[in-house]
Amino acid sequence: MTTINFDDVRLSDNERQPCEVWTRVMGYLRPVSEFNKGKKSEFYTRVCFSESKALHEEPLAIAAE
Repeated sequence: MTTINFDDVRLSDNERQPCEVWTRVMGYLRPVSEFNKGKKSEFYTRVCFSESKALHEEPLAIAAE
């Protein structure tokens, strides 16, 4: 079996290829490159949900009815 040391692997710019990013929109998958300007902006401002952070926050004060 051959072992590859990935620290030794170097690619020049002409050997690289762009990575196409896909995301789910309205129930189906679409490439981000095909989004309009507003949807691209919305996509890039998204933040990942962290359940551990959500569990440790103080509960919101809810006004009495």
